[in-house]
Amino acid sequence: MVPAVRSTVMASPQFLSAPAIRLHPDDDVAIALRDLRAGATFDGGSASEPIPAGHKVAVRAVEAGQPVRRYSQIIGVATRPIAAGEHVHTHNLGMGRFERDHAHAAAYVPTAFVDTPATFQGIVRADGRVATRNYLAVISTVNCSATVARAIAEGITRSGVLDAYPNVDGVVALTHGSGCGMDAAGEGMDMLRRTIAGTATHPNIAGVLLVGLGCEANGMGALITARRLQEGERLVAMNIQDIGGTRACVEAGVEHLTRMLPGANDVERTSVPASHLTLGLQCGGSDGYSGITANPALGAAADLLVRHGGTAILSETPEIYGAEHLLTRRAVSGEVGERLVERIRWWEDYTARNHGEMNNNPSPGNKAGGLTTILEKSLGAVAKGGTTGLMEVYEYAEAVTTKGFVFMDTPGYDPVSVTGQVAGGANLVCFTTGRGSAYGCIPSPSLKLGTNSALWRRQSEDIDINCAEILDSGVSVADMGQRIFDELLRVASGARTKSEAFGYGQAEFAPWIVGATM
Repeated sequence: MVPAVRSTVMASPQFLSAPAIRLHPDDDVAIALRDLRAGATFDGGSASEPIPAGHKVAVRAVEAGQPVRRYSQIIGVATRPIAAGEHVHTHNLGMGRFERDHAHAAAYVPTAFVDTPATFQGIVRADGRVATRNYLAVISTVNCSATVARAIAEGITRSGVLDAYPNVDGVVALTHGSGCGMDAAGEGMDMLRRTIAGTATHPNIAGVLLVGLGCEANGMGALITARRLQEGERLVAMNIQDIGGTRACVEAGVEHLTRMLPGANDVERTSVPASHLTLGLQCGGSDGYSGITANPALGAAADLLVRHGGTAILSETPEIYGAEHLLTRRAVSGEVGERLVERIRWWEDYTARNHGEMNNNPSPGNKAGGLTTILEKSLGAVAKGGTTGLMEVYEYAEAVTTKGFVFMDTPGYDPVSVTGQVAGGANLVCFTTGRGSAYGCIPSPSLKLGTNSALWRRQSEDIDINCAEILDSGVSVADMGQRIFDELLRVASGARTKSEAFGYGQAEFAPWIVGATM
């Protein structure tokens, strides 16, 4: 067993012209900042073979079976001898077992809050919650009602009636592929109902129409009772079978939403403190630069939000695997740290009983971008969580009520993860990407942060902020974090993100489906 590495340093240097960078003196590898030819030299060594941009080059020899470090942390074990200057990737680096020193709460530091919190222009609801967007939504309880739900939303949109209600951001259909063929009293049903209810009552949704079939496992009555939903002017529920079929249900749905429009439109944006912001932290299509540019910069923005009294939610449990000890050390208590470890253990069991393993997570795109193991990917991913104390750990789609930096247990698959964060209350999302993920979510706007300049040149219409300036122009991680924070305030005040301009969001609603489909 390889002993746990105790350092929690996550380096974030700025190098303007270096061909490769070594992030920490203890590291066995450097990261190529451009394609390197054999013989290319850099601070710490030279490449003995071609190294693709974003990939790792060994700065010293490593024996077979020995750990390999990046960020001063273990990212895997050499599967054969690695010579100095050699390309380090899937052909010579694999997973290895080693003990983590979780040291619960050992590095917890209380947050130093700012004296004068930042503000944004938000929509204050009657119950005091603050919205960043203002939608009406049609949500299906089961896949069998998805077509009707979409037809209702499209009926309103195509009619042109929304032109008379400029304060309504749209009428959207949030549908999914589940709701029946499952245990009506199991974990999967509880999770689905949490997700639907959390989305239906989200502050960014001014009114909601729940549409069911009438005979599904996720029955409307059981959903309303289990989640204590209150039917009324803001929330209307109906079943296709009870209304009299498809056409009748669509017509009734359009009528209900039309009646909701005047009240939904009767809002105005006012100045409110940033403490009303709850930010979902996400990465997708990660690459070798993610842990150097966009993720640390987002972590700096998350720290700013927390110091201004807001909330930042880190998620994607499979993508903190092997780096969880960096988070448990920051936990406010041993109990909070242990709750995170318990979720890691659940995932180890979950993947094993489904004949998988945690290292199945890095996608082909992640590997093409230079990431080799889930350990390496996770160490870069946790940088999104900044440096403040870990205040609580939540289950999927559970309502987030604790201020500060928190964790929500979700899969690493982005649409499923963000759906849980939004159901838990996130009214903004920041999404880092190195490969060029095309993503947006409704009802909460999503900012996309690029990790490298090649992506920015290729796909700038999809990326809101180019964090590659950290490496290319010498912008500090702190300054980029401030830029992200300022843009979050602007978007929360109504400015549109690029994913919103392209109409992303409805199809990306994807509740986590756990358990057998029967």
